[in-house]
Amino acid sequence: MTQHPDRIAAAFARAAQQQRAALIPYIAAGNPLPDSTVPLMHALVKSGADVIELGIPFSDPMADGPVIQRAAEHAIAQGVGLRDVLKMVAEFRKQDTETPVVLMGYANPIERIGQQAFAEQASLAGIDGILTVDYPPEEIGDFLTLLDQHHIAPIFLLAPTSTEDRIRAVGKIARGYVYYVSLNGVTGAGNLDTTDVATRLKGIRKHVSLPVGVGFGISDAASAQRVSLVADAVVIGSKLIDTMTKACAGLPVAQQSQVAIDAGANWLQGISQAIAHARAPGHVVTPSEHAV
Repeated sequence: MTQHPDRIAAAFARAAQQQRAALIPYIAAGNPLPDSTVPLMHALVKSGADVIELGIPFSDPMADGPVIQRAAEHAIAQGVGLRDVLKMVAEFRKQDTETPVVLMGYANPIERIGQQAFAEQASLAGIDGILTVDYPPEEIGDFLTLLDQHHIAPIFLLAPTSTEDRIRAVGKIARGYVYYVSLNGVTGAGNLDTTDVATRLKGIRKHVSLPVGVGFGISDAASAQRVSLVADAVVIGSKLIDTMTKACAGLPVAQQSQVAIDAGANWLQGISQAIAHARAPGHVVTPSEHAV
């Protein structure tokens, strides 16, 4: 019988062994250019990424803020769709068989391919998990069974407004990890209250035994450090994408990929180092500690 490694569990175990939170960067597949995605994924791993969340371009990303929306629109304009994303992951797997890759997106592209076909193709490509914003636990239905059959973890969002019943439902069927949205609204918005996050996570952990990652509102090393003290993982996307977008703005197309990759990898390395130091004995997080 074929063995299917649980790369997500292994990644969290490595981070725990190193006494730190895991780092999960989010990038939009196909942005800034389709051929930059795989090299960017490898660069982010070298910079400390434990898991990579890879966004599937979609024309109506209702949970995403303007930075990620623009990145998705840019990818769509270059013809990038779900099948292309799966090919990117398959290409990534030729060199990296260890780093978990979680797709993040919406139901529509999956429905176009078909749930069965998606599960089969995603498994073959080496996908470890899928977070589908508009497949909540009450509506995921038979798709959950398909994912389980193909060893793909269904990952769910929880928010400050999530009821105890919703948290309990997620705890029963989620695999891999759970993504706690630390702010109400869209990605990249607002200020982060880590005291409130810590309180919310205590409530979530009463019903969820999986690791809990926290995202939305994390924009620098200081906020990443504070979150890493209470969460099992720090998820960061909008600021990473914005950093890459600004770095290659106005450059000739031929130069954009490498400049974006270097900017993103360098910025993430600062976040990774901050998280690694957060739980060091005697370390105190100060507002002045920020990524450059």
